[in-house]
Amino acid sequence: MKRGAPVEDINEDDLVVKKPKTHAAGLTAVVVALDRGIAQAGLSRTVRSLLRLNQRDGTDCPGCAWPESQGHRKTAEFCENGAKAVAEESTLRTVTPEFWAEHSIAELATKTEYWLGNQGRITHPVVIRPGDTHYSQISWDDAFELIGEQIRATVADRTVFYTSGRTANESAFLYQLFARSIGTNNLPDCSNMCHESSGSALNPTIGIGKGTVSLEDIHQAELILVVGQNPGTNHPRMLSALADCKSNGGKIVAVNPLPEAGLFNFKDPQTPTGLIGHGVNLADEYLQIKVGGDLALFQALGHLLLAEEARVPGSVVDQEFVAANTHGIDAYRAARSEIDWDETRRATGLDRAGIETVAQMLVKSKATIICWALGLTQQPHSVNTLKEIINLLLLQGNFGKPGAGACPVRGHSNVQGDRTMGVWEKPKEAMLAALDAEFSIVSPREHGLDSVDTVDAFVHDRVDVFVSMGGNFALACSDTTLLESAMQRVGLTVHVSTKPNRSHIMHGQTSLILPTLGRTDTDDKHPGGRQVLSVEDSMSVVRTTQGRLEPVSEHLLAEPVIIARMARATLGADHAIDWKAMAEDYDVIRDRISRVIPGFDDFNARLKTKNGFVLPNPPRDTRTFATDIGLARFSVSPLEYLEAPEGHLILQTMRSHDQYNTTFYGLDDRYRGISGGRRVILINEEDVVELGFQDQDMVDVISTFQGVEKRANTFRLVIYPTPKGCAAAYFPEANALMHRELVARESNTPGYKAMTVRFVAHVEEVAHVEEAALV
Repeated sequence: MKRGAPVEDINEDDLVVKKPKTHAAGLTAVVVALDRGIAQAGLSRTVRSLLRLNQRDGTDCPGCAWPESQGHRKTAEFCENGAKAVAEESTLRTVTPEFWAEHSIAELATKTEYWLGNQGRITHPVVIRPGDTHYSQISWDDAFELIGEQIRATVADRTVFYTSGRTANESAFLYQLFARSIGTNNLPDCSNMCHESSGSALNPTIGIGKGTVSLEDIHQAELILVVGQNPGTNHPRMLSALADCKSNGGKIVAVNPLPEAGLFNFKDPQTPTGLIGHGVNLADEYLQIKVGGDLALFQALGHLLLAEEARVPGSVVDQEFVAANTHGIDAYRAARSEIDWDETRRATGLDRAGIETVAQMLVKSKATIICWALGLTQQPHSVNTLKEIINLLLLQGNFGKPGAGACPVRGHSNVQGDRTMGVWEKPKEAMLAALDAEFSIVSPREHGLDSVDTVDAFVHDRVDVFVSMGGNFALACSDTTLLESAMQRVGLTVHVSTKPNRSHIMHGQTSLILPTLGRTDTDDKHPGGRQVLSVEDSMSVVRTTQGRLEPVSEHLLAEPVIIARMARATLGADHAIDWKAMAEDYDVIRDRISRVIPGFDDFNARLKTKNGFVLPNPPRDTRTFATDIGLARFSVSPLEYLEAPEGHLILQTMRSHDQYNTTFYGLDDRYRGISGGRRVILINEEDVVELGFQDQDMVDVISTFQGVEKRANTFRLVIYPTPKGCAAAYFPEANALMHRELVARESNTPGYKAMTVRFVAHVEEVAHVEEAALV
C-alpha cells in the first residue's frame, strides 16, 4: 500500500474550454475507465473488481441505481463512471495515522474536495478533541465508548443520524433501529436532497413512492420521455437501455435545459460498432426547455391530449382504465380546457409547434414511460410538476401494462433501499408498530428532522451529536458557509467513511472518523465467515452484493458491525436487542427484516435465487393504487414557473462528467468541453452581452432570495447553448449560493435548480470574502 497521492490540487487558472464532445461513451470511455482504475489500484486489482461488477454473486456498483438485466449479462456490465467509482474505492492509496499527524486541520481546510478524496482510503479510526490541531489514532473500543457517553449525555432529539444512499439494506435497517431505540426519528438522508419530491408526488397520486416500470418495460416502450436528466453522465448504463428501445422501434423525447451529448449520439462501448462506429442518435425530438418550465409544458401536453380526445373520442383517453381506477378526471379536464400559449412560451421558452409535435407522439403511443431526475425535483413547484406527469400517464392508462409507467431515476446505488428499510424522518405507523413488536422497543412517533431541517438545527445550535453513515453532509447541503461554521459548534460529530472529505475538516468540538469496508472489500471477519449484503435498485429489484478484494487495512470494520457496536456501547449489553448476533451473522438481520418490512418475507432464501427478487408494486403488478381513497388521483395545479428580475438569471446546479455527487474523479467534463477547473458559469451568449460581460470573464456571483443575498466569488463565464435567461454551475461549488429557505413545497427538497443570481466583475482584492452571506 502507498500512503498519500501525488495529486496536485485544483488551480482554476488551468481551466480550459474546448469544443464539447458530440457523442457519449465509445472508445474514449473504455480508455478513461481503465486508466483511472490502473492508476489507483493497479492492473490486477482493477480487472478483478471490474469483472465482478454488477454480475450475479458479484459487487453492485457503488455508483448509480440503474438495474441489471434479469437475463443475459455482458462480461463488462459497467459504465465509465461506474469504473471510476470502483477505482476510487479499490485504490491502494492509503490515509494512515501518519497522514493526520502531518496535516493539521488548518492546512486541510485549504484543500479542495478533489485533493482530499485523492489521498486514499482511511486505515484507522481517528479522533480530534477540543484544543487539538490534528486528528490522532484511537482504538475502536475507545471510539465506541466515546460515542455512547456523548449520546447518553444528551436527549434523543438532539441527536441526528444522517445516511448516504450507498448504505446497504442490512446496514440501513440496523441504523434506523439504533436511532429509534435511542428515541429519535432524526434520520435525514440524501434522498431528502434529490428525489423527495418524487415520493411526495407519487404517494398521494398512485399510492407508492417508487417508479412503476422494469428494465424490460424500457426496452418495450413505444415512447419514452427523458426529462430533467443527463443519463450520459449520471446514469450511463441507461443509454444502452434507451438504445434497445430504439432498436425495437420506440421513440425518445429529450426535455432538458442543456443539450447533453448522451441523448444525441451514443456509442455503446460494449459493442464493436459503439467502439469504432458513428453511434446511435437516441433523441427523436429535443425540447430545450427553460429551467423551471416543465410544469407549464406538461399542462400544455395535457390540454392538447384532451383537445384531441374531444375531437376524436376514444383516440387518446383510456376510458375504461380511468373510470375503474382513478378519481378527479372531471376537475382535471376542466382545468386543462383552456391555455394561454403566450404565457406557456414565456414559461417554457418553447414554440407551440414543438409542444404539439410531442403531443402527437403521445397520442400515437400505446405504451409510454416518462423518466425524470433532479431537473424536476429541486424547484419550489416540483411536486406539482411531477403530479402533472402522473396526470398524463393516468389519462392514457400507462400503468400496469408492458412498456408503460412512471420512472424516477435514482442516483445513489441503494438510496431507494435505505428508504424501504425505514431510513425516513416521517415513518408510517405500520412500520413503527411492526418494529416495536419484533424488537420489544417503543419507537418514537413524533416526526424527526430531514436534511434541510438538520441544517437549520445546526445553525440554531439544536444538535449535540451528529452521526453520518457515509456521505459528505457539509458539502452536499445548501447554505454551506453557514453550515460549516455551525457544524463546528456541535459537541460530537461521527463520520463512518472510506476516504477523507470536507465534513471531516468542518468537525464538531470532538470528532471521530470511523473507517469502513467498501462495496468491493471482502467482509469475512465473522464467526460464520464471509458475509453478503443486499441492495434495491431503481426498479425495486433486491439482489446481493459482496466484495472480494483484500481491504487496504486490517483495522476496517463493516458498516453493520460499526452500527451494532455503537448501539451496544450506547444502550448496554443487556438491551432488549441482540446487536452482537446481528453483527456476527447478517442472515439474522435479514430474518428480522422479513418480519418487519412488507415484501421481504423469506428474505434469506429469496435473496439466494439467481436474480434476487422484485418487491411488490401494486400500480405495476395489479393496476391497483393504495392511496387514501383506493384510487389513483388526478391533480389540479396552478401554472407556476421561474422568472428572474431584470439583470438576473435563473441558475441550476449540475454535475460534471468526472464527478459523482461530492466525489470528483477528475477535472475533465469532456461532454461540455470544460477541463482543468470547476468554477464556471455556463451562460447563453445573448445574456452575456446584455449583462455587459464577455466570454471567459471572471465574475463574483450573488444570489438573492426573499431580500437576502449570498455571494460566491471567482467564477468564469463560459458561453454555452443554455436557454436565454438560464445559467448553470457545478454542484457543490454553487451550494454557497443556496438559501436553505429556498425549497420545494411539500417535499422540503433544496431548490438547487431555482436560484436567482446576478454577476459582478471579480475584484482580486476581495477574493478572501469567498462565499460570504450578505443581508
